[in-house]
Amino acid sequence: MKFSEQDLKQIDKKGLTLEKIESQVEQFKNGIPFIDLESPATIGHGILKFTDAERKAYISAYDAKRNDLSILKFVPASGAATRMFKSLFNFITEFNPDGDESLYTYISKNKNLDLALFLVGLDKLPFYDIVMEVIKKTEPDFESYDAEKQKWVFVKTMLDENLLDYGAFPKGLLPFHKYDDRLATAFEEHMYEAALYASANQKAQLHFTISEGHNDSFNEAYNKIKSRVETATNTDFDISFSFQKESTDTIALTPEKEPFREADGTLLFRPSGHGALIENLNDLDADIVFIKNIDNLVVSKYNDNSVPFKKLIAGVLLEVQEQVFSHLKTLDKADISETELVEIATFVAKKLNEDISLDFEKSTREDQVKTLRGKLNRPIRVCGMVINEGEPGGGPFWVEDANGNLSLQIVETAQIDSNDPTQKQILSGSTHFNPTDLVCGTKDYQGNAFDLLQYVNPNSGFITKKTKEGKELLALELPGLWNGAMADWISVFVEVPVNTFNPVKTVTDLLRPAHQL
Repeated sequence: MKFSEQDLKQIDKKGLTLEKIESQVEQFKNGIPFIDLESPATIGHGILKFTDAERKAYISAYDAKRNDLSILKFVPASGAATRMFKSLFNFITEFNPDGDESLYTYISKNKNLDLALFLVGLDKLPFYDIVMEVIKKTEPDFESYDAEKQKWVFVKTMLDENLLDYGAFPKGLLPFHKYDDRLATAFEEHMYEAALYASANQKAQLHFTISEGHNDSFNEAYNKIKSRVETATNTDFDISFSFQKESTDTIALTPEKEPFREADGTLLFRPSGHGALIENLNDLDADIVFIKNIDNLVVSKYNDNSVPFKKLIAGVLLEVQEQVFSHLKTLDKADISETELVEIATFVAKKLNEDISLDFEKSTREDQVKTLRGKLNRPIRVCGMVINEGEPGGGPFWVEDANGNLSLQIVETAQIDSNDPTQKQILSGSTHFNPTDLVCGTKDYQGNAFDLLQYVNPNSGFITKKTKEGKELLALELPGLWNGAMADWISVFVEVPVNTFNPVKTVTDLLRPAHQL
């Protein structure tokens, strides 16, 4: 595939290289191989489940050590709220409040249950009063409208770009919860929550990955709430932001596998998805990092349901990390014994669920040390797993690589060959999924930060079909942050209750009990 001088300048300006673009094109042409599932990870087979006593011990251990650690909460928050309101955008476009079709008929015809739930719960929305205040100013005859037209006007006021324009908001700055004295955005709630488990010495450090165009809005919101939240939590906050790097964008191709070009002839590049955020995470410095999506939180009265389990997985991380570091220091010894090597190999196989080669026992002591060091000296993640009740999310599986080695991975459905009966059966046996509930150790046993980019599976990802101005194109999404981008990390999976997962994917999710006082 040939690129013009102008193309090469555009590629270079984005921080990309011709070699990287050619590699992406090859992925389009060759396809991305499906993940080879060996079995689902289940309780006792890759997922740990603790008793109440064990859980309390891990929580106490974390609380005892947290003031000696630098702790960071990492929140992917670049998404706009547009998808939250998809059914409502359709409603104001397709439904004529002055026409003959009734609202009931419209909902039934379109099987729009989301809209029906929304309209039933209007007055319980956190921003209900805000919308009504705008309506009073813009619709003086509102009270004379029939009930169906009033509902249509309400939705239009929420979404019209000349009115509240909520669909254009970053999801993190949309009012999520209503308290007696205030409205709270998802951004603000993450600060309150961080003070409870991701703080040390009354200081909390949070990092949000956002869209560059929303930077001023987030900074303005932070300046408005900073003093109040710090006073309420007795915590000093250090908030930082970053954007998905242009150098992680991927080229778009036509269905014929040729470069897709804009009207002016320039190449089209697209953001490569969550996986690109591994670069943002790689730029940060902390002893442990909590990762949680911007829309997964609760009103304050339910924090007691979720906060202990954040501390639980952090306590597990610290224990695993301490054991890993101890074994690595033993491997540094010049006179390491065979007994010590066997103990470490057993730990790697039993505790870390890592395959040890059948040739290990026949190897020289030097090669055994090298093998074990490679298994141990990696970033560590402990992931909460909840029982699968039909919510979206990647699932925990045992995956077999090209060399026949098994490892624990978080796998998306799109990575699985659904036409393969064996793979389909393994998928149907899955019992848990990952609600993006992770705590990570990104430093080695000598205190040096790992280069996280060295632990990504480049052969993981998705090719999807999209459109641009009515024209079809092929898009490449790189390995997901907690899927392929962390494929070569030490992975430990822990069961946590389903009530720790309370995402807001559609606006009606704000009507669930976890988001209501």
